[in-house]
Amino acid sequence: MTRRFGLAPSAGDFEALAQAAFARIGEPFAAHLDGVTVHVEEFAEAETLRALGLEDPFELTGLYHGRPMDEESVWSAGELPPRITLYRQPLLAEWCETPVTLEDLVAHVVVHEVGHHFGLSDEDMHALEESAR
Repeated sequence: MTRRFGLAPSAGDFEALAQAAFARIGEPFAAHLDGVTVHVEEFAEAETLRALGLEDPFELTGLYHGRPMDEESVWSAGELPPRITLYRQPLLAEWCETPVTLEDLVAHVVVHEVGHHFGLSDEDMHALEESAR
């Protein structure tokens, strides 16, 4: 018997899933996400992995780049806008290895990285994720 599999979700598919996750984030957080952008890359760069103390590129599914809101000041002008990077291959691997849907997995990573944008603790991030469901 021949079994056919479809193509893996594209970077564009991941961006759409991330935007859907953003749309489910409630107030007061949603009002402060306008400048946050989402990017999709296949894997984190070697330099990023080294900076985080990671050796295996499959260990990193997402990363927040930017200054958390609780550390912003008028003196931090001129910096790049905050962004979230999703790493497609590690996310695909985790999706294949777990019963979690890709939509839920991407939402989990997006919400976690949004938490970093707000300077939230892991506990606070779990509460935010629950409110986004």
